[in-house]
Amino acid sequence: MEQKLFVYNTLTRSKEEFKPLEAPHVGMYVCGPTVYSDVHLGNCRTFISFDLIFRYLNHLGYKVRYVRNITDAGHLEGDADDGEDKISKKAKLAQLEPMEIVQKYTVDFHKVMEIFNALPPSIEPTATGHIIEQIELVKDIMARGLAYEVDGSVYFDVEKYSQTEDYGMLNGRKLEDMLNNTRSLGGQDDKHGKLDFALWIKAKPEHLMQWPSPWGMGFPGWHLECSAMSNKYLGHQFDIHGGGIDLMPTHHTNEIAQNIASCGKVPANYWLHTNMLTINGQKMSKSLGNSFLPHELFLGTHPLLKKGYSPMVVRFFFMQASYRSTIDFSNDAIEAAESFYKKLSESAKKLAALEQKETTAVDAEVDAAINTFCDDCYRGMNDNFNSPKTLEALNNLSKWINTFTVGTRKAGEVSADTFARMKKTYNDFFFDVLGLKQEDASGGDTDQLLELIIKLRNEAKANKDYATSDKIREGLKNAGFQLNDSKQGTTDWVRI
Repeated sequence: MEQKLFVYNTLTRSKEEFKPLEAPHVGMYVCGPTVYSDVHLGNCRTFISFDLIFRYLNHLGYKVRYVRNITDAGHLEGDADDGEDKISKKAKLAQLEPMEIVQKYTVDFHKVMEIFNALPPSIEPTATGHIIEQIELVKDIMARGLAYEVDGSVYFDVEKYSQTEDYGMLNGRKLEDMLNNTRSLGGQDDKHGKLDFALWIKAKPEHLMQWPSPWGMGFPGWHLECSAMSNKYLGHQFDIHGGGIDLMPTHHTNEIAQNIASCGKVPANYWLHTNMLTINGQKMSKSLGNSFLPHELFLGTHPLLKKGYSPMVVRFFFMQASYRSTIDFSNDAIEAAESFYKKLSESAKKLAALEQKETTAVDAEVDAAINTFCDDCYRGMNDNFNSPKTLEALNNLSKWINTFTVGTRKAGEVSADTFARMKKTYNDFFFDVLGLKQEDASGGDTDQLLELIIKLRNEAKANKDYATSDKIREGLKNAGFQLNDSKQGTTDWVRI
């Protein structure tokens, strides 16, 4: 079948045929985590969604350069230009160097992604590793008269930029509306306009992370890093820019403005955004008590959970909704996902053992049906990476696999080419595209998961958070694992 991929482009608010700038090469930039705390489940959904997109583009034969950054400086508490740097604040509270915080949470983020079977990006640059590039970008914007310096800080002039460009091209809002819905400066801000945002921020003497610049000691604004790093590794214009929908109104809007101001180009042709994860119909938040971390989900230690769920079940749960749709988490929903995953996983095992032992007259209807379901796997993913449609197609194929396995129908009733195509398509999509795998409780995946959970428990004990420590121990015990504690901490476990 002809394979044309269509993607929903936030920039144009329409579904468009995907046409890379320099096929078969594809450049994709995704905004990565700010590494000051454990990655939460909503973040995981975004990165798993782009792992799916990365995998499918590779499956189609594209040579993808996937760049996903690590934000290790410049992200202030208010997600704008107010408050303290999130990493510096955490470092002060923990009495550690900021780079110790960065290292700890970067390592933990990578472990969680590995547990979810997410492929690493091609390049994973850090904000602190590209200070020079960010300073040069600020210089370019200032040279074009679209940024100004006030007492060591540099701000982007949104209203001047908007005289010739559409600042709201991505978020769909008019400048006047944005101005009317933004608080007044009140004479207490160095900015000329209410929408102006910081490119470079003057550092106070006590600020832990600061660098020399033409404007004095300071640090880059949060939005600046992504523009600098995408430009360096993908060029001024590339194919796909992705991230969570929460980044679209401000962060991605400002990225576009920075790029146009510096080189005259919108950085990416296609803007893809993942939607939110809700819990029992409510937004996930700590204040509501419905926010939980991956390890709490794996162990079932959160009060909202009936039991723990494996990493592949959680990944499968995310795949049951389009990346653009809100997905609501509940015990019933994930239990249904668990049953569905186990069914398709079992079919993959049966398929591995299934052979065409004898050939009979080909049944044209059966042959056509299987080829249609194979085509449907592609139709689903080609329709803006619609994983639910692809899962439905795999489910239809699994029914035929079971029929052939129990002998209700003979595998020889389909042509050798169709039989081979069924095996290849099912395996390609289940394992390579959707990124699922067989879960073996005796294998290395368990070791990797327990290593992360034990590390989290040791940290809880070190922080005298004995309630969390006990919850983790009980959760593991309920899952069939006994921890061996010692004066040096917990380093070992046994199956019970």
